[in-house]
Amino acid sequence: MRDFLTGVRLFGRGLTILLRAPRLLWLGMLPAVLTTLLLLGGMVALVYWADDLAAWVTPFADDWAAGLRSAVRLAAGVALVAGALVVGVISFSALTLAIGGPFYEHIAEKVEDYLDGPPVETELSWWRLLWLGIRDGLALVLRSLVYTVPLLVAGFVPVVGQTVVPVLLALVTSWFLALELVAVSFYRRGMDLGQRRAILAKRRTLALGLGLPATLLCMIPLAAIVVMPVAFTGGVLVAHEVLESRA
Repeated sequence: MRDFLTGVRLFGRGLTILLRAPRLLWLGMLPAVLTTLLLLGGMVALVYWADDLAAWVTPFADDWAAGLRSAVRLAAGVALVAGALVVGVISFSALTLAIGGPFYEHIAEKVEDYLDGPPVETELSWWRLLWLGIRDGLALVLRSLVYTVPLLVAGFVPVVGQTVVPVLLALVTSWFLALELVAVSFYRRGMDLGQRRAILAKRRTLALGLGLPATLLCMIPLAAIVVMPVAFTGGVLVAHEVLESRA
């Protein structure tokens, strides 16, 4: 519990740092705005075509009674949109970090200079950050689907689907989001996704303390534009915390 509260505190400290350095906040918001526009466009298109997509994934219901067919396809449409929202939250940070690589590396550098953290082994080019962000982001999104898809299906189970499942879904999303938020600090020290996951797994509740408020706040329309740079700065602080403890 203490580690979880530490993660929440570091998330809040990220906001404090950026309020004292508004230029860094604006820098972090620019890539988030672009990513928001891209994902928002995708979500609008998905909602618009939801009926057709629901019919496409449920061809077995073509000959069913109209009422039952409509109910099944409504459930399928809701599941598609809900799944896209979960994937969007997870992929949002990966896309934002990939698009705004130089901006976020600059923020990480400024915060780490202030913290006097572990030495940086390598300076990364924008192309390198873009490649790492896309590669690892895709790997995390695919891995997250292993957990989120069964949970989305379980969401249709009465009672459990409306109580336990949303909590588990939020925790799973928070864990993968936290892995993305600390990525740049680990990249700057030559550490790959496997090392990042192994190190952070030892402080999982700390990671959840960072990822959970970020996940919940990102569900507020357009809030992610501000939440992303705040959460990223909190991720730099969390990375500093776990890397310092290994030194």
